[in-house]
Amino acid sequence: MMNLTFVNKSLLVGDEVAELVVKYAATLARSGGADTVRLMAYGAGGDEVQALLLLSQGTPVMAETSHTDKPEPDNRDIVSYMRQRVARTRATSVGLSLDLQPGSMSVFEDDYGYNFETTA
Repeated sequence: MMNLTFVNKSLLVGDEVAELVVKYAATLARSGGADTVRLMAYGAGGDEVQALLLLSQGTPVMAETSHTDKPEPDNRDIVSYMRQRVARTRATSVGLSLDLQPGSMSVFEDDYGYNFETTA
């Protein structure tokens, strides 16, 4: 488990999701994009929480190790989502075309219905 610190708030999440949030945030920053991710986590009081994070250029995010006996929150879907987005952004940066949905304006159109146009 890791503490994910996001805009002065700390969330306890699994190692994989914490590392992917940082990696995805860096990927978005390099491409000038933005996106939202919804995570299951433990808040500062130890309660299970759902957090919706806006990742964009200049948003500080940090992950650090933690020692806890709590089970990792289930974030399988968002882990898969972030992995796909990181891979697509890498493909775009090397000149491969993306298979965008008809009417889509962005590489970063997410499954929550948000559509953020990228600026390069």
